[in-house]
Amino acid sequence: MLLDGRAVGGRRPAARAAAPEAGPPGAAGGLPDPGRIARRGALKAAVFGLPRLPGQPPAAEAAAAGRVPRAVTGRVLDVSPHVLVIENGEAEERFALTADARAWRGDRTDPATVKPGDHAVVRRHHSGREVADRIWANIGRVTGMITAREGDTLVVDRGGGTDRQILVIACRAAGRIQVRFPRLRPGYLVDIIGVRRDGYLEGLVPATSQPAYRADHVPSPALVSGRVPGSISGAAVWHEPADEPDGLLGICYPAIDPPHTAPPGRAGQRAASGCVSLPYLSAGSRLRVRNDCTGRCLDLPVIGPAPAARLFCDRSVVCGPSPRGRIADLTVAGFVELGGELDEGNFNATIEIEG
Repeated sequence: MLLDGRAVGGRRPAARAAAPEAGPPGAAGGLPDPGRIARRGALKAAVFGLPRLPGQPPAAEAAAAGRVPRAVTGRVLDVSPHVLVIENGEAEERFALTADARAWRGDRTDPATVKPGDHAVVRRHHSGREVADRIWANIGRVTGMITAREGDTLVVDRGGGTDRQILVIACRAAGRIQVRFPRLRPGYLVDIIGVRRDGYLEGLVPATSQPAYRADHVPSPALVSGRVPGSISGAAVWHEPADEPDGLLGICYPAIDPPHTAPPGRAGQRAASGCVSLPYLSAGSRLRVRNDCTGRCLDLPVIGPAPAARLFCDRSVVCGPSPRGRIADLTVAGFVELGGELDEGNFNATIEIEG
């Protein structure tokens, strides 16, 4: 276990230790909830602007939009040293595994170690062919404020006080997590990547260094006068999908406007959004997001707020230090499409407001 950042002896509760590796990130196991499926379909139809046919897989929607998705998400049906088969909606997709393909399943590993039943995110090779470039199996992330702790188990509020996740610090990762997050106690922030299991995340990788301040003492952004700049740079991160459909391309934004402060789709006044001063935007606004490390760009809709992202005043150092502050919390598919590595957790980004 961990106790205030120190490793001590102890046992994890038997029920937790025996928990199986379960389905997709954000799922708590069990049968699908019909209401949740309906919400996912409605959200996807609204964002993509496409008619949603019953049972239509994300790949078919992408084809209707005239693009081949680089990010493919689904359940692993079969894997061999040379071929990976993914159940993507009601379709199956086969990917060739080359010598250059890499996988992550709690650690970087050979693609052949991915198992049938794993929930996987596959990045297609840049050529657009059915070749897997990267595979992430059962990857998950918990970001937010610690609200409770018992031994090596943390309860984390991901924003708004209603979205809480269970994070269990893996014994084998306790040392490196303790170095980056010395204050694992209520009131402080945490951001951990790990393996999604049944009802909790097994924390393995610190996604950043812990801010020195408490979550209720976030530094104010620098005052800015004059016009809103055409572009803003900082760090882009990703979040688990929750009720979002697999394959959704979108961005959660740290400064969603309060009611009546800005017309829909228009930039309003500047918001005190953590360490970086951002203009208020409405859900449905579009942003051009660029991965400054790869040069890839996407036009993405704002699909909701990012309450946890605004609390972190850190920098991305994937390709040199970015300006301080998180400016984009991307869906898994959006992050991967832009060339991000899910196990790294962030990249240097620039956003431009399009309306």
